[in-house]
Amino acid sequence: MSVESCGVRGEPHQVRRRSIVGAFSLALLMLAAAGPALAAAPLNLIFTTHAMFFSSETRQATPLDPQVFVRDAAAPAAAGPQGIRHVAGFRPAPMSDPPATPVFTAQGKPLGFSLGAWLGATGTATITPLASGKARVTARFKGLRRHGRYSLFENHFDQQPVGFTPLDGRGTKNSFVADANGAATITVIAPQALTDANAVLLVYHSDHATHGLSRGDPGVTAHHQLIAKVP
Repeated sequence: MSVESCGVRGEPHQVRRRSIVGAFSLALLMLAAAGPALAAAPLNLIFTTHAMFFSSETRQATPLDPQVFVRDAAAPAAAGPQGIRHVAGFRPAPMSDPPATPVFTAQGKPLGFSLGAWLGATGTATITPLASGKARVTARFKGLRRHGRYSLFENHFDQQPVGFTPLDGRGTKNSFVADANGAATITVIAPQALTDANAVLLVYHSDHATHGLSRGDPGVTAHHQLIAKVP
């Protein structure tokens, strides 16, 4: 017996319409459920030395570290390639210098460790976007100065000159002290998502103090050590 003969003419079309609407609604619900999961996919980064990053980006003929300095009796007082002024008798540290070479601030103050120790630090970062539009950044480091004080800052390469802000946006929860083995793990909530215009920057504070919204005095009290560029 046909459907029409039962006195329900047109019902197949209504059923089909309900099925289509139901399937569409289900698809929307699945997309809504998948959206946050896709947005929350973490991004894993490996830190590189700021010295290598800077030398590559600025095409230095001889790779160097513009943030720490070595003795050179013939070197006059001058501004280095990053605009940091250093006193006479010192120059920005070439990465090819012997690892045991002592390093200093731009004012000639001993930092208390060697070039090899400075360049030997390593780190990784995991950036997880949050539904709020913020980002959770968990960074892990090894080879830092024992009990050294550090901060995480965000580079803004879309600004000229390049801008720097505390990774937490306020300069209150972006700092830490390395343990007795020179290791550290820190989690910071960034106030907005990080893009390819940003990087996570590790700053060492040779004055053993943090400076809130400021990094400190680059090359004098604050030294860029590691950086992880967001792809």
